[in-house]
Amino acid sequence: MESVNNIEELQAFVHEHPLSIVYVSRPGCSVCHGLLPQVESLLKEYPEIESRHVNADEVPQVAGEFSVMTVPAVLIYSEGKELFRKARFVPIGELNQQLAKLNHFINEG
Repeated sequence: MESVNNIEELQAFVHEHPLSIVYVSRPGCSVCHGLLPQVESLLKEYPEIESRHVNADEVPQVAGEFSVMTVPAVLIYSEGKELFRKARFVPIGELNQQLAKLNHFINEG
C-alpha cells in the first residue's frame, strides 16, 4: 500500500477517486502492523479501489482533519465523502462486505 506523507496529498487522494481506502496507523501499534497485510490482501480482490497508508506520527494533522482518534483506522471514501469507518477493531469479514457492497454501487451507478 502506497504511503502519503502530508495532509494535502491525502485530501487530494480521497477527493480524486470514486472509491478509496485510507489506512491510518502508528509505528508502535502492534495491531496496526498485524492488520495491514490483511487489508492489503483483501484489496487484491478489488483492484479498482485505490488505497493509501498514513503514518499518524508523520502526518499528525490526520487526527484533526479526518477525526482519527485511535489506530488502526480504516476509512472508505467516495470522491471525498466518507462512506465507512472502523477503528481499533477492524473485522476483515465486515470490511470485505462493505467493500463488496460499495464497489457494486459505485460500478453500477
